[in-house]
Amino acid sequence: MKHIIILGDGMADWHRDDLGGKTLLQYADVPHMDWLARNGRNGLLKTVPDGFHPGSEVANSSILGYDQHKVYEGRGPLEAASIGVTLEEGDLALRCNLICVEGDILKNHSCGRLETEEGDTLIRYLEKELGNDRIHFYTGVQYRHLLVIKGGDKRIDCTPPHDVPLQTWADKLPKAQCPEAEETARLLGELIRKSQELLPQHPLNRERARKGMDMASSIWPWGGGYRPQMKPLTEIYPQIRRGSVITAVDLIRGIGTYAGLRVIHVLGATGLWDTDYEAKARAAIEALQTDDFVYVHVEASDEAGHDGDRDLKLRTIENLDRRLIAPILEATQTPDFERQFGDRVAVALLPDHPTPVAHRTHTADPIPFAVYAPGIAPDSVETFDEDAAKEGAYGLLEGRQFIDAFMQV
Repeated sequence: MKHIIILGDGMADWHRDDLGGKTLLQYADVPHMDWLARNGRNGLLKTVPDGFHPGSEVANSSILGYDQHKVYEGRGPLEAASIGVTLEEGDLALRCNLICVEGDILKNHSCGRLETEEGDTLIRYLEKELGNDRIHFYTGVQYRHLLVIKGGDKRIDCTPPHDVPLQTWADKLPKAQCPEAEETARLLGELIRKSQELLPQHPLNRERARKGMDMASSIWPWGGGYRPQMKPLTEIYPQIRRGSVITAVDLIRGIGTYAGLRVIHVLGATGLWDTDYEAKARAAIEALQTDDFVYVHVEASDEAGHDGDRDLKLRTIENLDRRLIAPILEATQTPDFERQFGDRVAVALLPDHPTPVAHRTHTADPIPFAVYAPGIAPDSVETFDEDAAKEGAYGLLEGRQFIDAFMQV
């Protein structure tokens, strides 16, 4: 049996009065998600262990079965793996957002959706002005970049910028957890303040301001850690001889790289609402022809949740259903696929965490999941949503229980 996981980042949400008490998954028109739930088996999954921040790095690696107490090192090292930056012993890698600050306020975590080319221009500028033998800036994707500090101490508290939109930033600068980390925390604070002096003066930002667009007026480092120790999935599950990951997000590419999955880059995959769902579906179908395991990650709903845009999030959920899930099911759940490529395909559908529109950031609430495979005995669940999943046959799972159960179908 081949296996594909389809993950709609941040799809889960809270019940809303303006939707008649329904969640967005309940309100959306998602016939193919509901088909998977109705013909498969369902449950809830706790993707964020107690004591961990509900970040995508935690949730996605938990879904793949990794024990966060053993492998967690923050987002930075995952971003590094994704863009091909090799970390040496003692290298502290941090996710480095380009953000928009206006006065004392952190306006947004993404500076109005930079294009990658714009981000590259600004990161190269920062490397020239602030980089040295110890400090290096590396270009990632859009507003998501990388900062590496040789000999940095990871024992610092760094607030994720998407957790504090429209709040003051100065009281959220990195703080040391112990005396040994004071120097690293102070260095990060200095880099943030220096970036706020440099970035607004760059011609690219001046042009954005002239057009009424948000400037990338500050860096914001967070999610720091060292190189994680993750065993490849091919060494854990004999069913996986060859696997792949499809995503527009560096973080997920990094997880896939450490998990031993090949990274498939899809032209038109943006990580936003305008991502090319059909192209990602085609890439997944093609990958299943040669691979035993495919992890398809779609970021759009999460970004809409961070923006607090209810209608956009609804549209991203429905797009995922119609433009990605539907063609994957149509192509793989047929006798022709089995005859041509020698195996049937099991499908799992889930978000990684909720990103409620009303909250505009992640929560650690358990998320719904559905598992379908040809011949599976369905449970009584009829729709794919947060409430219906509570009645599913799997009940509430934690940690690697989900992928263990999925690999057994």
